[in-house]
Amino acid sequence: MTHPAHGLNASEAARRLGVSVKALRLYEQHGLLSPRRTAAGYRAYGEHDMARATEVVGLRALGLSLTEIARVLQGDARGLASALAAHETALGRQMHDLVAKLDKVRRLQSDIAQGQLPAGAELAGLLDRAGPRVAFELPWPWGGEWFELRDLRPLNYIIGSLGSGKTRLAHRLAETLPDTIFIGLDRLDHASAESVALLNADAALRSRVDQALAWLVDEGSSASAALVALLAALESEAPRALIVDMIEEDLDQSTQEALIAYLRHRAKTAQQTLFILTRSSAVLDLSLIGADEAIILCPANHSPPMRVAPYPGAPGYEAVATCLASPEVRARVARKPTLAPGLQIHA
Repeated sequence: MTHPAHGLNASEAARRLGVSVKALRLYEQHGLLSPRRTAAGYRAYGEHDMARATEVVGLRALGLSLTEIARVLQGDARGLASALAAHETALGRQMHDLVAKLDKVRRLQSDIAQGQLPAGAELAGLLDRAGPRVAFELPWPWGGEWFELRDLRPLNYIIGSLGSGKTRLAHRLAETLPDTIFIGLDRLDHASAESVALLNADAALRSRVDQALAWLVDEGSSASAALVALLAALESEAPRALIVDMIEEDLDQSTQEALIAYLRHRAKTAQQTLFILTRSSAVLDLSLIGADEAIILCPANHSPPMRVAPYPGAPGYEAVATCLASPEVRARVARKPTLAPGLQIHA
């Protein structure tokens, strides 16, 4: 362990801050941090660096882009003001939910005082912290097996190899979940003209898309018709849930990285469940999965879809990691020879 007097190494600093080492490197690339280097060339985070990093992490949690954070640290509070307003709105929603639960507790207490025992369903609904659930019979190729997803997270990844059935699962989810829209790859057909027409017809939507696009560009993304078409769908207020097919399609890597940062921030405040189909390691970085996210794997052998924990050794983890690998690596894994029982390879 690095001695505090000499500064913390990157792993220790990241652990104390509750972020990844990759995040610290990103902050450094944008000039927000500048840890000193040891004689061996390693980064060392001293007290000043950690104080600055704590500010950056706090501002990041409020949803500011890296460019906005730089402005705030230079004394421009405009971005911070709008972020705090959004945070206040989110806290207001949480307070409303807590007040509703408190009212229910008091009503149940009153019923008990009058000799009326509450139904089990009322107590379960009061104490259950889980999110929404969905259950249905799986379509082909699973052949009608019963499937249930409990505690849907604000941000859900659907992943699987080619032919695993992930798109069919996505369509079935769209059919089952109320008020849900499936956004297919046809969004890319004539994306520019259709998006412009949609945004011109809805000034409020255009304002939200413009704000999101500015945030993403600050994060290093490239503005494109494909990105605008995606944002126009994401920022619509109508659906309670959205399912996006291959969200990374026609987006370069820097845009994908900025987009998932935006979606993570959005998941904290949006009253909407989002499912995204992906095979991009820039979108689904297993080291960055948070509490508001879940991974749903469609196995290649067509066993029922399963939720996968983002930890090495967890069931399904290696399959997810393989799906996220480059095409060359996936091909190499597919060609990997298997040994007959009893045979061994000796070095």
